[in-house]
Amino acid sequence: MKPEELLSSSGIQLPPAPLAAGLYKPIMIVGDLAYLSGHLPILEDGKMLLGSVGHDRSIEEGHDAARQVGLNMLATLKAELGSLNRVVRVVKLLGLVQAPSGFTQHPQVINGCSELFKDVFGDDAGVGTRSALGVSGLPAGVMVEIEGIFQIRE
Repeated sequence: MKPEELLSSSGIQLPPAPLAAGLYKPIMIVGDLAYLSGHLPILEDGKMLLGSVGHDRSIEEGHDAARQVGLNMLATLKAELGSLNRVVRVVKLLGLVQAPSGFTQHPQVINGCSELFKDVFGDDAGVGTRSALGVSGLPAGVMVEIEGIFQIRE
């Protein structure tokens, strides 16, 4: 099943593509690669999912925030490409988790995004290389920020 059909049949609705909140482009296409700037867990009403995972937020809340970031990334891809069916594969994700020193479960948090992409693009094309890191702070105090590289077709 193609990504657009899968989203429709799963009842997954994409939020509006987030706008740049600074001096950067949310997406840049170079050749057959789409580079996405760091995306945040912004809900449809504009609220952001804030907090520090492992301090005042649970791993499950962080996982859900990472899934929301993934939805926002898909919205950016669709807005730029016209269709998610143009995505060939996920190449690389970099996930940043706001967490206290000593927290070690960053991959479990970023899995929220990775699992979404696997569901949308498939077991092979939806799983790329990935890094998951902990940081002491993120923009506006959000739990998670994720950037990605996607191979695309014309």
